[in-house]
Amino acid sequence: MLSCQPRAAAYCDGNKKGAAVQKPSLQDPAVALVTPSAPITTPTHGGRAKCLQRLVRLDLPVPCTVALSFETVHEIAAGEMPDIAKILAQFDDGALLCVRPSSEDPDWGGPGAILNIGMNDARYVDLSDRIGHEAAASIYMRFVQAYAVHVARLDPDVFDEIAEDGQIGLGEAMRAYEDEAEEPFPQDPARQLSEVLRSMARAWEGTTARLLRQAKGAPMDAGLGLVVQEMALGLGQGECGSGVLQLVSSETGAPQITGRYLSQSQGREALASGAASLFLEKDPRGRSLEELAPEAFANLKEHAALMRRRLREEMQIEFTIENGRLHILDGVRVARSPQAAVRIAVSLAEDGIIPREEAVMRVEPRAISELLHRQVAPDAERDVIGFGVAASPGAATGKIVFSANEAQASAARGEPCILVRRETSPEDIRGMHASVAILTERGGMTSHAAVIGRGIGLPCVVGASRMSFHMRRKEVIGEKGRIFRAGDIITIDGTNGQVLKGAPAMVEASLDDAFRTLLDWADEKRDIGIRANADTPADAQTARNFMAEGIGLCRTEHMFFEADRITPMREMIFADDVEDRKATLAMLLPMQRADFTELFRIMQGLPVCIRLFDPPLHEFLPNDRAGLRDLAEALDLPVSDVTRRVESLGEYNPMLGLRGVRLGITVPEIYDMQARAIFEATVEASKDGEPVVPEVMIPLVSARREVELVRTRIDAVAAAVRNERGQDFDYRLGVMVETPRACLRAADIAHHAHFLSFGTNDLTQMTYGLSRDDAGRFMSEYVRLGVYPEDPFHVLDTEGVGELLQIGAERGRQSDPEITLSICGEHGGNPESIAFCREAGFDYVSCSPFRVPVARLAAAQLAIRSRSA
Repeated sequence: MLSCQPRAAAYCDGNKKGAAVQKPSLQDPAVALVTPSAPITTPTHGGRAKCLQRLVRLDLPVPCTVALSFETVHEIAAGEMPDIAKILAQFDDGALLCVRPSSEDPDWGGPGAILNIGMNDARYVDLSDRIGHEAAASIYMRFVQAYAVHVARLDPDVFDEIAEDGQIGLGEAMRAYEDEAEEPFPQDPARQLSEVLRSMARAWEGTTARLLRQAKGAPMDAGLGLVVQEMALGLGQGECGSGVLQLVSSETGAPQITGRYLSQSQGREALASGAASLFLEKDPRGRSLEELAPEAFANLKEHAALMRRRLREEMQIEFTIENGRLHILDGVRVARSPQAAVRIAVSLAEDGIIPREEAVMRVEPRAISELLHRQVAPDAERDVIGFGVAASPGAATGKIVFSANEAQASAARGEPCILVRRETSPEDIRGMHASVAILTERGGMTSHAAVIGRGIGLPCVVGASRMSFHMRRKEVIGEKGRIFRAGDIITIDGTNGQVLKGAPAMVEASLDDAFRTLLDWADEKRDIGIRANADTPADAQTARNFMAEGIGLCRTEHMFFEADRITPMREMIFADDVEDRKATLAMLLPMQRADFTELFRIMQGLPVCIRLFDPPLHEFLPNDRAGLRDLAEALDLPVSDVTRRVESLGEYNPMLGLRGVRLGITVPEIYDMQARAIFEATVEASKDGEPVVPEVMIPLVSARREVELVRTRIDAVAAAVRNERGQDFDYRLGVMVETPRACLRAADIAHHAHFLSFGTNDLTQMTYGLSRDDAGRFMSEYVRLGVYPEDPFHVLDTEGVGELLQIGAERGRQSDPEITLSICGEHGGNPESIAFCREAGFDYVSCSPFRVPVARLAAAQLAIRSRSA
């Protein structure tokens, strides 16, 4: 059996001894003989058909093949058959055939292959003489069983119960078919092929198959091609069998010959569970193909290397050996983990097979995030007890705890724990740091738990509203009613939004040289800056490790929740006059200064943008009896007085209340202390290296006058520090644009600012009139019904919020062409949102540290596409 040749050669079978045998012409693109010049394309015939044509062009030993187009298969499903006789005429008399699906994208699936079509009583007699009765009976029986179950749609249990092999098993299968189908097994190869084609075509167009492939991203009208290929039997005398081979590991992408081979087998039987497969290369653990058929194995490796070089991809070869002779049945793109995808792309580029730009384009940005965190192993059993929003990627296992204090105690004992809360607040920060993962009942992609989880690299599932959270009883009830209590072990899969019972196997994070190389290449191509949102020195170090170009948002309020700071902070809130307030703030000043000094030293030479205090003061006050009592002791006041004071500071709508710049103007001592801490840290950090140029950002601005008032005081603090320290320094002052009015009045505001950084989290909330913490309760239904195309807290709303961003950017630049524009909300790490920012002319985006690599790659791909458009 030779490779399929162009029709001019007029032969396809080695048994013809090279004699030319005329065959009917098959030049119609709808039903085409696979030759080097045949009109076959992936959009019309599918990926498998096109790949087989490429293998034929490489002169590889591919059995004779005919490709049926999407349109032809659609017509078959409707009852209109092609000329079956003409298809059969392309193959030698008595040849056995197989039919395989050929969809445009192999991930969309398709019906299973049917082998040994054309097998009948007469062919059984011929094969028995050539390869023996048992081998011939095995081939016949396999076809009868496959035809019965997948084509005639008979009860599979009847055929699974046949225990005998060989001629006895064949007889039982024939009788079972006749009893179930109420007719003898069809003997005409034309009828067999027709029924197989019809069955596979109708299966593809069935409702179940359509829904399954749509779930994988296939369009509703996705077509299916079919390839009809001459069988290389894989059973018989001499060394016969089948297997698969690839040159790299699917898990790591490292060079490694992997695959299996099974003697006396067909198709992909070598990969079946329990199959007595052989190794490919010589292996001390058992027999190998290299020892059984060294020449075939050597040819196989050569063919694989040729395919890699000429097809510009790592390919898995499906092959059959018949009496020591090698046949290549198919080639498919090697399945790969995210780690392997990166290494394969880099390796192909380093070997000169593809350019670096193409290597950058071949890796999906979202897959990068999986490399940064532990993940549940792909083959691990998953006992799912609940679902929520996949808010922060990665997976972790631990014992359930229901409070920040319990989390800290668990961490002190060295026991991994998962913090379970209805929703988190700044009070939970220490507990979140002590946990290995977070689960909340409420919240969405930009809720407190989600933002902090992404910032510190913790797996997080939020908005698990279909689970029941009973905080007093310390119980979580799964979606199917199973109860889990404090101390029970669960796993949070923040990549898929799943809550799992127990501790499934994990795959560790892996950042190898290939990962760093790919991102270096990406940085050469991108044309927008990537900074990180970092609230602590630890966050800053992570950002630096991931090659962020600076810090685009440092939220200073998180620094106040440390155990040694929360009490002075509360004393400041309770102070009765300015002098008392200044006295307590003086206790916090050296702490803030130390934080900023370390931050500046870690990011030496890179910009650091520090947002001044933003949240309402009541967030720092306790709301439980024990906390109120502790505060009363610290302040030497009755609990009743403390309780009344805490209640008086409460607000009906804190998000729109006394916070941000409003607090900075009405309680200016807070911003004075923070500005002093920033500038004194600037002087300290500048002694050790490059001068630090801090960026001071005013939050929640909506009017020009707010900026004027705050800037006047900050300039005064800067002048005081210069005089006291005898050292000059520069700083940049900017505005966090997160209200619609600030976007509309950006021209006025820009007169008093060096930069405008758009806070898209709050801007989205205010534009929609929608709380990001409550949106998770109904957002999935809204997206499903098409109210919103995507969750606007996950993917930037380019129509509504985006128009405000464009207005703000245009008006800001009209006022000051040199003003720096950026976004620092969680949208900054989203590829679609980065695309919008590039088009709008923003200078940089800022995102959580663990999203920086994703943003770097996505930005590079956008730049590459724009240059090639």
